[in-house]
Amino acid sequence: MEFREFLGQLGKSGELVDVKKEVSTNLEMSGVLKALDGRPVLFEKVKGSQFRVAGNVFSTRELIAKALGMRKEELVQKMLKAVEKPVAPGKYAGAGSAPCQEVVMDDVDLSKIPILTHCEKDGGPYISSGVVFAVDKEHGRNCSFHRGMVIGKNRIVLRILPRHLNEFIKRNGGELDVAMCIGLPANALLAGATSVEIGVDELGIANALGGIGSVKTVKCKSVDVEVPADSEFVLEGRITKELHAEGPFVDLTETYDIVREQQVFEVRKITHRKDAIYHALLPGALEHKMMMGMPREPTIFREVGKVCDCADVCITPGGCSWLHGVVAIRKKDAADGRKAIDAAFRGHHSMKHVVIVDADIDPSDPAAVEWAIATRFQFSEATVMSKREAGSSLDPSADPKTRETSKVGIDATGQAKKDGEGKAFGRAEFPKVDVSKYL
Repeated sequence: MEFREFLGQLGKSGELVDVKKEVSTNLEMSGVLKALDGRPVLFEKVKGSQFRVAGNVFSTRELIAKALGMRKEELVQKMLKAVEKPVAPGKYAGAGSAPCQEVVMDDVDLSKIPILTHCEKDGGPYISSGVVFAVDKEHGRNCSFHRGMVIGKNRIVLRILPRHLNEFIKRNGGELDVAMCIGLPANALLAGATSVEIGVDELGIANALGGIGSVKTVKCKSVDVEVPADSEFVLEGRITKELHAEGPFVDLTETYDIVREQQVFEVRKITHRKDAIYHALLPGALEHKMMMGMPREPTIFREVGKVCDCADVCITPGGCSWLHGVVAIRKKDAADGRKAIDAAFRGHHSMKHVVIVDADIDPSDPAAVEWAIATRFQFSEATVMSKREAGSSLDPSADPKTRETSKVGIDATGQAKKDGEGKAFGRAEFPKVDVSKYL
């Protein structure tokens, strides 16, 4: 389902907050999005811009599941299936220009796009929902999220980690033609945030996740890169050897990331839909956390599934959707909890706390998880601790030099345990009634 199509559906269902008052992209809009975190918002009138802006669009599991046409309980396993069995996207074959190329801006001026300045200490206006598409002769296409700080009319400094895009750049002599897409559907965004082997086309994951045929690509106007034809905006250009300070920027942890020297993306052409809608992904807020954390859940599920019967996984928003996780298992052996802890850390190396619960506990329900810890866990018997391990660069409490951190696993499973009469511990079940009859 296209980005704008989903917004239309949310409008019809009454879930979309429609802001008709003129709002500024400089600090004001981010304040509104934060105040309405978890609720999709459409800004109809943007100060100094002809384009509308939407945010908080995929800020809950329920919203993401709705956009993908599935129940939230199906998300993890369907994402895992898409990762394991991607399907190559098709080519756009519609009459005339592809939707993302209805308007072509040869005279690039990024100030015409409503790019937000989110917080007072930000290094500048930031594109935070942009997915960068690049091609390597040997490895094919790569799609990955990279935040971009605007530093001029046609220049953006990108945060590029030492992963696949960086490898593509090095293999091409330090520079690379790319395209950045803004206003993508949920399946493409989730795929762009996955961690897969180099050479796997993330758009194949998106096509499998959204339903075969859900992704159609079109070749860019000025670079030899194919991108989703239903993108709202496409920024075409070249990542150059020029370095520039990038940051400060608010990351997943809701704390400021450090300033680094990063490469500059020179934008040479912009194409967009006639009535393009800019996707503002608020840093550190729920949409940022959902988009970045959820794609790690299938990798945890896969690893835990190798050692025991895995039921569900949740990377928790309270843990910055990166550092804490909860795994539900169908416990069949007393050692399954410990095995699941070790496997979960293998599935997501940046995680530093994981809680293992029984399958009757919803991992995305903090109260249920805390109940399991309160009633099924003994610290002295079911805790796994490691003092010094490689952690995440996003962890503000990690060793600033080595990035090492302490890791803790909690086995809060109890269904394999027996009470004094030999009965398995379980939650009481109350009678089910239709409460509408009593109101």
